[in-house]
Amino acid sequence: MFITVRDLTVHVQVEGPPGAPALLLLHSLGTNLHVWDPQAHALAASLRVIRFDMRGHGLTTVTPGPYAIDGLAQDALAVLDALGVARAQVAGLSIGGLIAQAIAAAAPDRVTALVLCDTALAIPPASGWQERAATVRRAGMAAIADAVMARWITPPNANTPAAQGMRAMLLATAPEGYAASAEAIGAWPGVSGLTAPALVLVGDQDQATTPAMAAAMAAAIPGATLHEIPNAAHIATMEQPDAVTQAMAAFLLAEPSPGGADPRYQAGLAVRRQVLGDAHVDRALAAATAFDRDFQAHITRTAWGGVWTRPGLDRRTRSLITLAVLASLGHEEEFKLHLRATRNTGATPADISEMLLHISVYAGVPAANSAMRLAKAVLAEAPK
Repeated sequence: MFITVRDLTVHVQVEGPPGAPALLLLHSLGTNLHVWDPQAHALAASLRVIRFDMRGHGLTTVTPGPYAIDGLAQDALAVLDALGVARAQVAGLSIGGLIAQAIAAAAPDRVTALVLCDTALAIPPASGWQERAATVRRAGMAAIADAVMARWITPPNANTPAAQGMRAMLLATAPEGYAASAEAIGAWPGVSGLTAPALVLVGDQDQATTPAMAAAMAAAIPGATLHEIPNAAHIATMEQPDAVTQAMAAFLLAEPSPGGADPRYQAGLAVRRQVLGDAHVDRALAAATAFDRDFQAHITRTAWGGVWTRPGLDRRTRSLITLAVLASLGHEEEFKLHLRATRNTGATPADISEMLLHISVYAGVPAANSAMRLAKAVLAEAPK
């Protein structure tokens, strides 16, 4: 979709459950929001993933320079404002990592966690960025493509589909957008005093923002975790997507954010509401006492936030598996609860009938017969 913020028409993509914790992904110089595709698709099972093409890139407006990292950070905050997002986890790749740090410095109350991928506190020298900007303004993006690609990806992966996709992104970037952003990198002095929980990721063969630069950045952020991605250069998100995704998921879904908000619990609560309905969840939470309050938090975090949010199975399949297990074990109340939830999961009466026929073979006719009786009654109920 496209939205208007500040002086821009911004290309934005939003995925994931409404109400889940927000994750803002900021792309690198000379790419666009698709550089985060593998991570966005996986993490959107648990998080509300927001991506946009930054100023001068992709399908967003190309404005004339100069640009500044602080200004690009204000663009990002304006996008969050337009989407009604008060607080978010923020991940940035390369220049996106500089912008993420600028956001955290300017609006620390809005950033619950940082993922800083193949970036640094600052990326000197300014003269190199000025020379690169002058080259693309004069001769276009093709003039720097080979040199940039040599930094973006390791030689063994130079001819992969991912590498070809990255080259296409680079060549499609507007020269002025690239040049003005490059100059902004050169002028960026860095920030200090960041307090958000932070994960620093770096490709072990990154020559643009080296592992040593990443280690220095991690050391400057209290409590930050440093993680090297094997066999990756500067655009690790596309060269080693699974390794980056796993590291991000382990951090973002397990790291408590300031104020005690647990992202896994919040993601689980969002999915629990979507499947079982607000009315049921509200009743369960309102009825909780000191005796079972920890149990309610446990099932929300573990069952709904740890399993139902996973990308490996779609929601209809998980619904049918759950019904099959509950019917086989004779858990009638839970079986009826999840039967009513099929109105939200996409499992149809025909699916349920086939599932019960299936368990009659593997769990026994008495279990299937009892479940069939319950299913007929529940499915005949008028929707509430």
